[in-house]
Amino acid sequence: MSIPHPHRRAPHNPEVAHTIVADGIRTNYHDVGSGDPVLLIHGSGPGVSAWANWRLVMPALSERARVIAPDMVGFGYSERPDGFVYGMDAWVRQAVGLLDALGIERTDLVGNSFGGGLALALAIRHPGRVRRLVLMGSVGVPFRITPGLDAVWGYTPSFENMRAIMDCFAWDRALVNDELARLRYEASIRPGFQESFAAMFPAPRQRWVDALASAEQDIRRLPHETLIVHGREDRVIPLSNAYTLAEWIAKAQLHVYGRCGHWTQIEHAARFARLVGDFLAEAAEG
Repeated sequence: MSIPHPHRRAPHNPEVAHTIVADGIRTNYHDVGSGDPVLLIHGSGPGVSAWANWRLVMPALSERARVIAPDMVGFGYSERPDGFVYGMDAWVRQAVGLLDALGIERTDLVGNSFGGGLALALAIRHPGRVRRLVLMGSVGVPFRITPGLDAVWGYTPSFENMRAIMDCFAWDRALVNDELARLRYEASIRPGFQESFAAMFPAPRQRWVDALASAEQDIRRLPHETLIVHGREDRVIPLSNAYTLAEWIAKAQLHVYGRCGHWTQIEHAARFARLVGDFLAEAAEG
């Protein structure tokens, strides 16, 4: 099938790349490299975008694969339709719609945090569309909401609040400075960003942890080779989630980074890219 090259958007902002309609949503996405496709799904922090989540690992991963990283609806620079009902069904439809729009029948799938729960749900509902699965600091199983996650989802815009939240993300505080916090705060107050974010996870927030979880019996039936990655000092998503996933997924392997918080792909960017790249390359070699 011939796919027209999508329109290229404003080059001055690295967070904005290509635009395509996925399940009716005008979706901003990055598309770099060549080879077997890998879809990267970001987390759910305030002001987040695919580029902010994946910018440090996309160059290395794209040396061996075609890396596609969309802004999911309600986040980043994708469309925010008025009155849109956010939830797992809509996000899975958008992700599958993106694959359809790009003519991709089967992809590797990497999900970060919220994106891990989404990746898990997509693999359960559309197993034939997924080759290998990577879950990093992932939700998707039952757990009691942490104070860190409650603070992230309950964010109200201020520089001080963003600075406090970013301190929850990283084990190495040297990675979190006022300049970075200012950039993410400014991202969180762009037109429409906070409105859609506040609509997704209103209090009480335990219900959204539960809504992002897949059923144990469905997870246990997953046929995919799966890599589970977690930071030992993660204060946002508990390390116990990784052990649960490793127990429930038959073809799982688990890698835990010490001296690492919730930002595995940032705190250990080079190691993470090598680990994931090698894991995905096994499928092509096998």
